[in-house]
Amino acid sequence: MAYDVASIARHFELAGKPEAIVPITTGHINDTYVVTENAGGQTARYVLQRINHYVFKEPVQVMANILRITKHIKSRVSKADPALASRQLTVIPSDEEPGWHRDSSGNFWRMYGFIENAVTYDTPESSDLACEAARMFGWFQGMLTDLPGSPLHETIPGFHDTPRRLRYFQQILAEDKCSRAKGAAAEIDFVLEHAALCNVLPDLVATGRMPVRIAHNDTKINNVMLDKNTGKGVCVIDLDTVMPGLSVHDFGDLVRTAACPAAEDERDLSKVVIDVSLFDALAQGFAQETGRFLRPVEKSHMVFGGTLITFEQMIRFLTDHLAGDVYYKVHREGHNLDRTRTQMKLVQSILEQEEILNGLVERAYSNSPNDAN
Repeated sequence: MAYDVASIARHFELAGKPEAIVPITTGHINDTYVVTENAGGQTARYVLQRINHYVFKEPVQVMANILRITKHIKSRVSKADPALASRQLTVIPSDEEPGWHRDSSGNFWRMYGFIENAVTYDTPESSDLACEAARMFGWFQGMLTDLPGSPLHETIPGFHDTPRRLRYFQQILAEDKCSRAKGAAAEIDFVLEHAALCNVLPDLVATGRMPVRIAHNDTKINNVMLDKNTGKGVCVIDLDTVMPGLSVHDFGDLVRTAACPAAEDERDLSKVVIDVSLFDALAQGFAQETGRFLRPVEKSHMVFGGTLITFEQMIRFLTDHLAGDVYYKVHREGHNLDRTRTQMKLVQSILEQEEILNGLVERAYSNSPNDAN
């Protein structure tokens, strides 16, 4: 659908008029544009986004969360590093609401200041990059440990409710409307044999042993902006899924997406393996910032977090394959089954190296600041 983006941009508090608008096509959820304005001969850039309200059913709640998060982080950082504070994500007010505009078709739009001289990476091109990205996600969690007020809104209910994901998988398997279960017998058996994984963290939370914190919930390394010249972390972006969650989930998603060099749909499963050096870098970076506030039970379940999040994603891909590819976009026959097999192999790789990986996490936290009880 075509939008009158220039008209929409004028609803936000800009110093000048939009001079150029360029779409960004790399995102998978929201529609994103870079807006360049000119005011008195000075140019400035902004990021304009249409929030996907199919994925995020309550855009106002999403923006309420983001406004609280960004203001709190900027306030904290400004006390120690004003220059860094100026490069944090900033929501631009609109002429109607504090941080969003609703167009005549019911679409919700928001605008951020553009963070100049910063870059993102889709893959960890080095262990140093992996370490710094992980450190920034740990830093982000630490920034929000003292967020005042009520809990954040749950922007996607049940996002990491793995037992619920398993129940839905079992329902779709029982129906087998597309007659695909026979061709995925090994993968189905693997899920059923490892079903007990799903209850480990919920049980720890239910008994009060593991705390619910504020988690990012989408810790791909391309959600960290790094300084173009120094490679040091600047800020964490893509805050739509920031909500109550587990620190273990965030580290687990880092492991799933950044500790294996193979693509998520790699057919050559010999390439799908945890790279121990990348895992070590992720553990060191994350521990550097989280050692001072995480509990021992959280630290001891970091590797399990990688197992669980990868297993959860396997369940989601397999469920969609059995249902007829109704959720994830596919580009070839059996694409979701390929993705399922990749996640399954990655779970196996984590389990096979569990002792080594736990040792690396233990070492990382033993070398980090540690003020937690």
